[in-house]
Amino acid sequence: MNHLDLLEKAPVFQLKGSMLAITILELSVNDPDSLDAQLAVKVEQAPQFFQDAPIVLALDKCTAGAQPFDIALLLSICRKHGLHPLALRSEQPEHLAFAKAHGLTAMPPSGARERLLEVAQPAEADPEPSFTPAKIITQPVRSGQQIYAKNTDLIVMAAVSAGAELLADGNIHVYGPLRGRALAGINGYMDARIYCQQLGAEMLSIAGQYKLAEDLRRDPLWGQATQTRLNDQHLEICTL
Repeated sequence: MNHLDLLEKAPVFQLKGSMLAITILELSVNDPDSLDAQLAVKVEQAPQFFQDAPIVLALDKCTAGAQPFDIALLLSICRKHGLHPLALRSEQPEHLAFAKAHGLTAMPPSGARERLLEVAQPAEADPEPSFTPAKIITQPVRSGQQIYAKNTDLIVMAAVSAGAELLADGNIHVYGPLRGRALAGINGYMDARIYCQQLGAEMLSIAGQYKLAEDLRRDPLWGQATQTRLNDQHLEICTL
């Protein structure tokens, strides 16, 4: 087949950009045992959100200590807790060589700005009340912020910026533009819904079923007041 024949054939692929964010797990100390224990606590706060989450394992700002890095062990700990390492960031040639040899993307350090991912801390171990009031946020939710409503609904009385994340075991209500990510029913509550005054989200998810911005922008209700619910394991977007 010559070059002209290839040009005349219908294309079988497209190259597209994406706004999907990837979490960076940046180690500060080479201590696998502490990483295992502390990561377990962090994942327990929002298990559905972290399950199969793509991450970059960053070693470039880590204090090596007396023992050399056991990268295979570090990757195993991440996978044990449901994380999915896609790349390794380091300035050490042997680390980058390990990444390439094990099917990971090798990333040298960059000067790109990164924001600390704010994860809600677990509450004190008090008896669960029969009624849990909704968590109400009155201030705008900025890019890089993460807000989690445990065992209840989340109500945001302001705008949610791109790069922000809302998580709730119940419903999510946004009385303003929703431009970040909203994940309702994250512990499997399939009757959860997401309400917003202006749909412009990077991602919507209910009980693990999700749609990304690329699909959401094609919806006729993009930019309008909407409610999102599960219908036969698929997200359905309706007018509010």
